[in-house]
Amino acid sequence: MTVQVSRPDKVLYPDPGYAKRDLAEYFDEVADVMLPHLSRRPLVLNRFPDGLDGDGFFQKQAPANLPDRTPTVTVPADNQRGEVTHVVAGDRDTLRFLANQACLELHRWLSRSDRLDNPDLLVIDLDPPEAEDLDALRETARATRDLLDELSLAPFLMATGGSGYHVVAPLTGSAPFDRVRELAKGIAERLAAADPDRRTTEQRIANRGDRIFLDVARNAYAQTAVTPYSPRARPGAPVATPLEFGELGRIRPAQHDLASVRRRLARKGDPWSEIDRHARPAETALERLRREDDGR
Repeated sequence: MTVQVSRPDKVLYPDPGYAKRDLAEYFDEVADVMLPHLSRRPLVLNRFPDGLDGDGFFQKQAPANLPDRTPTVTVPADNQRGEVTHVVAGDRDTLRFLANQACLELHRWLSRSDRLDNPDLLVIDLDPPEAEDLDALRETARATRDLLDELSLAPFLMATGGSGYHVVAPLTGSAPFDRVRELAKGIAERLAAADPDRRTTEQRIANRGDRIFLDVARNAYAQTAVTPYSPRARPGAPVATPLEFGELGRIRPAQHDLASVRRRLARKGDPWSEIDRHARPAETALERLRREDDGR
């Protein structure tokens, strides 16, 4: 049975005036493309019950009023105290329910419910400074692509709908989080060392200056990254949009929104539709990275 949307006229995005009904329709239209990227992944929800002008909050625990058929997964909490039951988006009704919960962002684990300790995605988040240099950001994305290629990983690109890009590599899931985190950290350090005036791995914001932050913190147990085709909780209703690397020079990080991304999908489909087929083992890439670093 289709989930009914309560208060469908409730405005969630004052700019450009999208209501809860519009969010539900968006999720319904992109479900076939979006759901494969959510398959068996625990979710963290970013909800705004009073719309974007009100207070929002991140929610790990699944809402108590989930539809009967909505899948969930109960996992040990990352603080080692107790458990958390996460929503797992399995069908259109789940997405419609999340729209009814005023969920403006979906963030997914990098591992799946059947192998929680072994991620099958690696994410390098390219986070620009406030004084954004789009050329430098794009150049860093290309450099990240080239290094992943060099390590025999398959790079995929996403405009986050925020200020930066994600460069993502699908993995076989054969390595635990600590090994994947080590690989991601090594990649970020190599990239920062190649252009220290414009790139950094410095955690403290005050120490980054006007450099692009190469953020690898998502590559850890219970950490999340924004889901492909998720709306973002920002004015204008931007959407996290997978891209081809050839589009990098003409598509800004927050260029596509709830309306334009649907036109884009109708025109060219999902560039990430076969991402799982390109999975590579993290261990092989890590060993290659170590050998190259030892030889420097």
